[in-house]
Amino acid sequence: MKRSGNVSRKAASRGVAYSSSPVLEVKLPSWRSRLVLFFLFIAFVALISRALFLQVKSTDFLQKQGENRYARTMELPATRGKITDRNGQVLASSIPVKAIWAIPEDVQDAPKEKLRQLASLLGISDADLAKKLNSDKTFVYLKRQVENDIAEKIIALGIPGVDTRKEYKRYYPEGEVMAHVVGFTNVEDIGQEGMELGAEKNLAGKNGSRRVIKDRLGRIVEDIRAIREPHNGKDLTLSIDSKIQYIAYTHLKEAVEKHKAKAGGAVVIDAQTGEVLALVNLPTYNPNERGGLTGAQLRNRVLTDTFEPGSTMKPISVAWALETGRVTPETVFQTAPGIMTIGPAVIHDAHKEGALTVAQVIQKSSNIGTAKMALQMSPKEMWELYTTVGFGQQPKLGFPGAVAGRLRNYKNWRPIEQATMSYGHGISVSLVQMARAYTIFARDGDLIPVTFEKTDSVVKGQRVISDKTAQQMRLMMESVTQPGGTATQARIPGYRVAGKTGTAHKLEGGRYVNKYVADFVGFAPVSKPRVIVAVMIDEPTVGGHYGGVVAAPVFAAITANVLRSLNVTPDSSVTSIIPDTNAVQESM
Repeated sequence: MKRSGNVSRKAASRGVAYSSSPVLEVKLPSWRSRLVLFFLFIAFVALISRALFLQVKSTDFLQKQGENRYARTMELPATRGKITDRNGQVLASSIPVKAIWAIPEDVQDAPKEKLRQLASLLGISDADLAKKLNSDKTFVYLKRQVENDIAEKIIALGIPGVDTRKEYKRYYPEGEVMAHVVGFTNVEDIGQEGMELGAEKNLAGKNGSRRVIKDRLGRIVEDIRAIREPHNGKDLTLSIDSKIQYIAYTHLKEAVEKHKAKAGGAVVIDAQTGEVLALVNLPTYNPNERGGLTGAQLRNRVLTDTFEPGSTMKPISVAWALETGRVTPETVFQTAPGIMTIGPAVIHDAHKEGALTVAQVIQKSSNIGTAKMALQMSPKEMWELYTTVGFGQQPKLGFPGAVAGRLRNYKNWRPIEQATMSYGHGISVSLVQMARAYTIFARDGDLIPVTFEKTDSVVKGQRVISDKTAQQMRLMMESVTQPGGTATQARIPGYRVAGKTGTAHKLEGGRYVNKYVADFVGFAPVSKPRVIVAVMIDEPTVGGHYGGVVAAPVFAAITANVLRSLNVTPDSSVTSIIPDTNAVQESM
């Protein structure tokens, strides 16, 4: 060892390099060290390039990603507009409630006792709550539309990851009385039925939003900015009068229960403006509690159900015969022997009357007399009359679900079909269509549009018949409610009343069955009509099935109370009504 050290020192003293030393000699090729150096240089350049890319070109993206970790867009719900009746009484309003939501990941470690209390306050089982919280979603609703006092108790539990969100719940003060008019909204506050659906665009408004910063527990720690301010929905004033609605509902319900009927409907229209003052259907439902609803309860029969109107069609057919000069109120038609053959078919009258004037054809409700007048017209002429008054046309009411009914093209009519349609068979209409058609009698020949929104403007009508014809028809239709007519039970003390009964077999599977629809459409007072009231009772099973017995009394009860509610001056000196033992039933 000593010798080796001496040799090295000697070599160094002679200027020999260490690299020449056998001990220090590098045995790897030099290109490998240069290659490593080159790769280190490339890596350094890549790091610099990535840093420049992130700091310059990706700044906005990275800031947005970072913001997403703590910033949230919070929706600011707009308040849905109120619905009121014509007098300002609230029919639908939005009350503030809370939606209870959770971040499942943050709730996992919550004490079990608090979770049991949470389930109890939410009104759900522990298992259902656990199922919601075991979701792999980052956000879940535990329950919507929770009352504020319950929401406060939930927040007081202090469960991490559980919070509330402001929303609104629709409330309907009139309940089942106004259900088919107002309708209802779903949990998202979107209209589903009635005027809630029909006026959705105006009622809903537009939600707003704000950008906020939240901590990991969902608490707002900073309000950044408003993105969009909410715009509340517009209020809607309906033409409906709550008092008149309740009157119609009460009397219709009594009749349906009395006659053990399947269903019923009634509509009250202001004869001067065309405003719908009341619309009721049975069966009905409570829009505040909609569990277990059936299709029968939801159906707005006044607008969506069609039926053969029966004898309520006769005044329209007879009016055109008068208007065109084919007959006068005194023209006589022979109806004996109560049977009329048209081709291979036969039509009947309920009672054999013999010779009847046109006025008596209406009063006694003769099918044969009406058919003879109708057959004097051309099919095209009758079809144009029916379409003009709205049959076969979808009513423009601004109300969802209104149907057009059924009116076949006149080119396919046979004589027997023309005859039967003149007295309301072979044609289908809705109750609101029938009520609107009668405005030509109540308004001296003018047909006016029907509306569910309150209006203060003067209504312009469409001339269908002359004022002379309309006045003649009013007198004829008034005789229907007088002794010898088919609707003596439609009379009202102190007021002159006009109208027409209707009774029709129902069609099932393309065949007539022994089930009936009884209806009555009329107006009062005759001297200056103020309201048109139409009533329909579907499948009465107790106490008769004729319109004069089943529907006419409902008309009288509703109309009498409506006229008093509107302070309409009586136009008759009659102070009491004596039952008419000689009343006749209309032909079907």
